[in-house]
Amino acid sequence: MHKDLKTELTTPLTNLLGGSKMKLLLLLTSPILLMGCLGRTPEPEVVVTTEYQEQNIPIQERPKAVEFPPVDWFVITEENLEEKLAEIQSKTGNVVMFTITPKGYENLAIGIADLRRYVKDQQAIIAYYEEALTPDKPKDDPSTSENQ
Repeated sequence: MHKDLKTELTTPLTNLLGGSKMKLLLLLTSPILLMGCLGRTPEPEVVVTTEYQEQNIPIQERPKAVEFPPVDWFVITEENLEEKLAEIQSKTGNVVMFTITPKGYENLAIGIADLRRYVKDQQAIIAYYEEALTPDKPKDDPSTSENQ
């Protein structure tokens, strides 16, 4: 009797699926497999937060300014050569001369001017970063007023 009940239940399904027992097996096991997925817990939601940190970079003291010691310049021509040699001999005790052409002097002046420009540009960059790293004081703060 048990066999008759089984064939009674499966025969209409088998006829419906075109007689294939494999299709019947897949049809019966699919809901079981799908129900296994229902028991899974969903993955937790990932929350991304951004935190801004204040930079704590100490601002260094600026270096001491450059002070050039005085340099004695002599312009020597054919007319005053003997006189200037005697003056140098009396001041220093020996005669040593460094000479430069007028074009060399011009190039030296251009180079020094370019060096000054470079130093000023570097100072501007340093001032920019110092200002960027200095914490801002609130405008309501009385210590920021310029009248003090």
